[in-house]
Amino acid sequence: MIFDMLGRYFFIFTTLGRYFFVRYMLTTFWFFLGVISIVFLVDFSETAGRLAGLPGYTVTVGLIMTAVRLPLIIQQTVPFIALFVGMTVLIALNRRLELVVARAAGVSVWQFMTPFVGGAIVVGLLTMLALNPVAAWGQRQAEAIEGDLRGDPSYRNTLTVPWLRQISGKDDVIIGAKAIQNNGLTLINPVFIHFDSQGNIVLRQDAAMAKLEDGYWLLNNVVERAPGEIPAHKTTVQVRTNLKQDFVSQRLVDPETIAFYDLSNRIAIAKDFGISTKALETQFHSLLSQPFLLVAMTLIAATVSLKFSRFNQSRSVILGGIISGFVLYVVTVLVKAFGSSGVVPPFVATWIPVIVALALGATILLHQEDG
Repeated sequence: MIFDMLGRYFFIFTTLGRYFFVRYMLTTFWFFLGVISIVFLVDFSETAGRLAGLPGYTVTVGLIMTAVRLPLIIQQTVPFIALFVGMTVLIALNRRLELVVARAAGVSVWQFMTPFVGGAIVVGLLTMLALNPVAAWGQRQAEAIEGDLRGDPSYRNTLTVPWLRQISGKDDVIIGAKAIQNNGLTLINPVFIHFDSQGNIVLRQDAAMAKLEDGYWLLNNVVERAPGEIPAHKTTVQVRTNLKQDFVSQRLVDPETIAFYDLSNRIAIAKDFGISTKALETQFHSLLSQPFLLVAMTLIAATVSLKFSRFNQSRSVILGGIISGFVLYVVTVLVKAFGSSGVVPPFVATWIPVIVALALGATILLHQEDG
């Protein structure tokens, strides 16, 4: 009864609308299953080839590492899955004459596209709210596992650790490191370079590890070099600092390892410390726009799949849809990079390509269906 009442106003709640929605979600499920299987095999082969020579590597470790990396890779393929799902479902319905019957019954393209748009929004929300937190956690675990295998508990092969500068009293210190762990609170193979008031180097400290404590850095296995003096080896050294743990964590964290739920809080903390939030804001708006990006992909799929063909859809038309979706994806990734670097405002970088794609897809459909 409730569905019948809602169906008078919203096609998605009609029997036919629910049928289209279920078809879309089932096709999405099978596509995800297929992509997961392919990605798992490819990534496991790549991981095995890259890490098989390391001591401690086993097939079990490789399988675990691939499994935890999988959500992040799948998250990056979701737009393409939405594009191919939309094309597959619409072409199948066309070949089975179901869309023809719907048109003959007076259902407009805007009505029977509602279930597919609704399905794209659902998949986008699940990606943003469920898949992304798992992907962020999995990426951190994969880095930790690989670090353990390499004998470096913070190995990261994708993040260049930025240099930090701290001025505490008369001490002016530049800090760099080979890698980080624990959200930047522990530095691996750090270098501390001390300057005097005239900007001359007075001391260089190379350590195996440095951990940020309350008011100081604790350096382990340190080699100190001062101009004109013999290098001195020390077990531990404390370097005074006024850097706060939250500041360092915000400064060194990788946005892809932060779950969607925590991004707003991280952005607020970064602003309090005066740290650039461009990368974090871009990541936040990118995830927030995910459902609308999938809707745009679905509309693009519709523009090349709604023309009736009993047996074979035009290959050139299908290829055009695939290329259009690929171009949209590349543009969103490229503009996202501009947003992260501060060249383009994060909001503009993430939302403008999606809005343009939505408007373009709707315009093409309007032209095809209504002249």
